[in-house]
Amino acid sequence: MIFSHSTWKHLRIPFSVFLMPFFCFALAEVPQVNWISAALAFVAIHLFYNPASNGFNSYYDKDEKSIGGLEHPPQVEQDLLRASLLFDAIALVLAAFVNGTFAIMLLIIGFVSKAYSHPSIRLKKYPVLGLLTVSLFQGAWTYGMSYVACCNGNWEVLFDSRVVQAATLSSVLLLGSYPMTQIYQHEEDLKRGDKTFSAMLGVRGTFLWTAAVFGLAALGMSLYFASYYDFRPVLVLFLCLTPTLLFFMRWAIESWESAAQADFKRTMLLNLLSSVSFILFFVFLFGFHHYYWTKL
Repeated sequence: MIFSHSTWKHLRIPFSVFLMPFFCFALAEVPQVNWISAALAFVAIHLFYNPASNGFNSYYDKDEKSIGGLEHPPQVEQDLLRASLLFDAIALVLAAFVNGTFAIMLLIIGFVSKAYSHPSIRLKKYPVLGLLTVSLFQGAWTYGMSYVACCNGNWEVLFDSRVVQAATLSSVLLLGSYPMTQIYQHEEDLKRGDKTFSAMLGVRGTFLWTAAVFGLAALGMSLYFASYYDFRPVLVLFLCLTPTLLFFMRWAIESWESAAQADFKRTMLLNLLSSVSFILFFVFLFGFHHYYWTKL
């Protein structure tokens, strides 16, 4: 084992499942998939870049309480920073085998991720700027670079109106959902001097914000799929999201009565339900797009 047990835990490789939906969205939407480029990009993003970002964030946060994917984070070891930078380097090498555009986009999001966590800049401590940064780069930017990789395209494909719409919807989804991932960390974040958007809103405000913005995103996605396909993807989308919506409503009621209900386990369960729901929908969309809709 090259790195310590603590470092492997802080890389949180399984946590990447929560960030897969936007890659799956892009994969489902490209007209013709380049499977070699798509596979390389998937490995670069989800097995190396995301863990590198997780590790870099953990190294500078040094959380003592629950964080995304770790209910009881172990003490941070010095080799975590080296592991994070090594994983970053491997991600960029793999990206270079996809194409130059994808590699540059991955390099840029890597710098932004570090600016989000590093104490000299630490965008995380600014509630609105931090939220907008995450929403833009983990949403629209990730969708765009995934799209570029999956079709082995260049910068030009990013300016297609359909790609812009889908990327924008990805950011709106994160704008609504990301504060929910911070809802159990208010005390820890504020103690460290990070006034996150969720901490600014409070527990009740976070639930209201997520319900409103996620509802707006759902409407936008419905219009998008109805416009480019027909009503069937819209019906399947809401069918896939039903378990998530029911869990969210029940949890919101419980947390409205007691803020203590806004805890780590329920947050992770909501994240898992939401991610799996969207992944299942995008798997359906891929089949609908490539094996049915194009045959009409």
